[in-house]
Amino acid sequence: MRQSNPESEIELSKPEQPGQVPVNSSSPRASAAGVSPSFSKRAIAPTAPPKGRSVLNKFLWVLAFVSTATVSATLGAALTILMPERGDRDSQSDLRQRVGTVMANSFGYRVTRPVNILVMGVDHFVDAPEDAEDIVLGGRSDVMLLVRVDPATTTASILSIPRDTRVEIPGYGVAKINHANQEGGAALAAQTVSYNLDGVPIDRYVRVSTDSFRALVDLLGGIEVYVPFRMEYEDVTQKLKIDLEEGHQWLNGDQAEQFARYRNDGQGDIGRVQRQQQLLRALKDRLASPATVTKLPQIIALMQEYVDTNLTLEEMLALGNFALTMERSDLRMVMLPGRFSRPDESIASYWILNRRERDRIMRDYFQVPGMDVQLARSADPSSLRIAVQNASGDGRATLRLVRYLREQGFYNVYVIPDWSVWEGETQVIAQRGDLEGAAIVQRSLGVGEVVSASIGDLESDLTIRIGTDWVERAASSQEHVVN
Repeated sequence: MRQSNPESEIELSKPEQPGQVPVNSSSPRASAAGVSPSFSKRAIAPTAPPKGRSVLNKFLWVLAFVSTATVSATLGAALTILMPERGDRDSQSDLRQRVGTVMANSFGYRVTRPVNILVMGVDHFVDAPEDAEDIVLGGRSDVMLLVRVDPATTTASILSIPRDTRVEIPGYGVAKINHANQEGGAALAAQTVSYNLDGVPIDRYVRVSTDSFRALVDLLGGIEVYVPFRMEYEDVTQKLKIDLEEGHQWLNGDQAEQFARYRNDGQGDIGRVQRQQQLLRALKDRLASPATVTKLPQIIALMQEYVDTNLTLEEMLALGNFALTMERSDLRMVMLPGRFSRPDESIASYWILNRRERDRIMRDYFQVPGMDVQLARSADPSSLRIAVQNASGDGRATLRLVRYLREQGFYNVYVIPDWSVWEGETQVIAQRGDLEGAAIVQRSLGVGEVVSASIGDLESDLTIRIGTDWVERAASSQEHVVN
């Protein structure tokens, strides 16, 4: 793990607890230019240890939260609070002791204002030397997330930025956003994100090698994932071979990486983003298992190999403590809205961001004033474009729901192919991050849950995945009408 120190000293009171974890400030690397140092200006402060859930359950939730927040980094930022510097590796017993020490002291810090963190999973160079750290983390960003932690609302918002997004890279011109890290490291990547997303401030960054995801999945014994169709692809130059059968499967690390990297489904990079979010949900469930705690020392040792960040130890402790205050429903995920480029627009294939929808996302999720003053959506439900997908096993459910929605005033409704897995609970998926609209629809249905993730139909504002709970409710309502 490589840790860069921010330019400005952190200002906070030390927690009044024994066994204080020291801050390692020996790293000569300065924080990335272009990354705001404002996180350290009283963004964290001491607080009392939390009560309620057990320390074990809380820590497992931290793991699950951070894994979602960092995608390929998985445990990235939060686990670095447990890691010694490179060259100072702990034994398994020492690592276990550090886990206990950090857990005893981490509750002394808290986040006191919103913080934005740029997280990048950096693709490895083919045939790169194993000890070439700068080369490993100096490639193109295969995964890019902007994470906002907001203590006022106790929420964490995660914006997935497709790697093929067409942007202006300051000093370099128009290119795909994943080129920024390769051209200028974390500093230029942060500057590029801020420049193209309405000037959103970037407080800190985390970079990890995407190899960490594969290794972590193997360490956890695999994850359960539904593969929606046969995936087969080979690229000899990239040493990439994808061979996955359709259906529910228990994937090892190599197979999980194949699932994440597959892009020959007609949706390219956007399909990858959706599958990455699907993997996150599966990984989060796996990390939340009590059995995970026995593997913490191995997980920590694994992450030492892959993490580069300018978060300080105190900041990581504060973020970890923040995660303990969250409920799982407080985690909000959304993909940067846009469309695929047309052949007549460019030779290269781009994701062209929708500026109006971008402004809404930046306003609603990151509190950045939108550039478009006409952002407010009409309360008229007919303005919502809703995709309906049957996952109930009842062939009549789709038409019943479409009819019901239109009776409720939701006229812009269309049907997409059935979901291959039966769901017990109906999901109202906020595909473009419209949580207000999703809540309106969910209340109208009277069942189900709002899912804040871009895993629905790309053309929709909302995707309703019908579960058996809707079928039961519809049948019950019909009985009342008959009686």
